[in-house]
Amino acid sequence: MRQLIAKLMSILGNREHEVIIVGLDNAGKTTILYRFLTNEVVHACPTAGSNVEEIIPRKTHFLMWDLAGQEALHSTGITYYSNTEFSIFVIDSTDRNWLLIAREELRKMLLRDASVLIFANKQDVKDSMSLVEISQFLTLSTIKDHSWHIRGCCALTGEGLQARLQWISGHG
Repeated sequence: MRQLIAKLMSILGNREHEVIIVGLDNAGKTTILYRFLTNEVVHACPTAGSNVEEIIPRKTHFLMWDLAGQEALHSTGITYYSNTEFSIFVIDSTDRNWLLIAREELRKMLLRDASVLIFANKQDVKDSMSLVEISQFLTLSTIKDHSWHIRGCCALTGEGLQARLQWISGHG
């Protein structure tokens, strides 16, 4: 985690920072994006393509790209990775059936040179997987060449999100 904070501190300044939000279908990517932007729940249809928003917490500018589910990771996602400094990978903590695919997609993301924040979304739902369970299944402890951090959250209530955005921006 210290490596991730150091990298973030080195890249943050007065310029705009590009962040992509990716994950499998229905993980909560768009809900998280608009929770960052408005601090409210925005009910959205499944994303076709991408959403982009500028978010400015405490004078740090982020250009956040919310890419549609896993298909975007394979096709148009490559375009968005080129200037990305930070990736947010959203996991649906209730969907054990897709965790193997999530692990594969995370490994593909690690081919880029961006730090990764993993949001284990839907932690408020009964029988959701714990952070330890998700970390073990994603084999996060084996990731040595990238800065990463995992955090539980609930996109609907905002729990776990704002503190992480402040942490990313170097102010929290």
